[in-house]
Amino acid sequence: MTSSNGQTPARRPDSGLSFVPPGWLIFVMAWSVYGLISAWRLVGDYGLPDRVFYLVYSGLAVDIITILWGLYLLGLAFGRSARFPRHFTIWQIATIIWLLARQAYVLTISDFVFSGQALVVTAAEIAIGVLCIYLLRRGSEAGTVYANPATESPPVFVSVAAALLGIILGAVIGAVGGFLVGEGITDATDMSCFEGACGYFAVFIGLAGLVVGAIAGGLFAVWRVHRRKRKPAA
Repeated sequence: MTSSNGQTPARRPDSGLSFVPPGWLIFVMAWSVYGLISAWRLVGDYGLPDRVFYLVYSGLAVDIITILWGLYLLGLAFGRSARFPRHFTIWQIATIIWLLARQAYVLTISDFVFSGQALVVTAAEIAIGVLCIYLLRRGSEAGTVYANPATESPPVFVSVAAALLGIILGAVIGAVGGFLVGEGITDATDMSCFEGACGYFAVFIGLAGLVVGAIAGGLFAVWRVHRRKRKPAA
């Protein structure tokens, strides 16, 4: 955006509100990773009703899409791209629609018991999402921070491919590193191996390292792709 004399107007000072939407995005992505790990064991449980399976599989699909879509959005945020506010708003609206649809589905079938806590959590997620959309509205302080001139960003395929590679490599490195750290802790503390306790502990630390490594690897890969110098768009 330029003024009538051809000069780019000065940006408003950033009070830190511009970090709220990306921070919320990272939290939602981390929650999606947790959801994948928690719900994956239910995939092979054939004792559950079909209507519950529909929700489980839908949730897994949404979690995967959220992680991949979120990595692309974080790439735009890291590059302070002017595209970030609009793309984030589209993602957040889609997320709110999913939350409302999921809550309506849960409330309308008898296989689920009403939970006031779950309803409050869903309402809080929607409220925070609406707040983030408001913060990135056109002309707002946070929105003007993402005001880089339009540039040729990497294609979506490149961002997704880099994210997948980063997730895989990060998961492998994190799992191996976490397992070694877990073994080191068990050796240093002389942890009891009764009924495989020390082994379970090492595996648990390895799984934690896998999750952290996958998230960090995906974020780093997308950041590197969008960090490269880009040519102004024609």
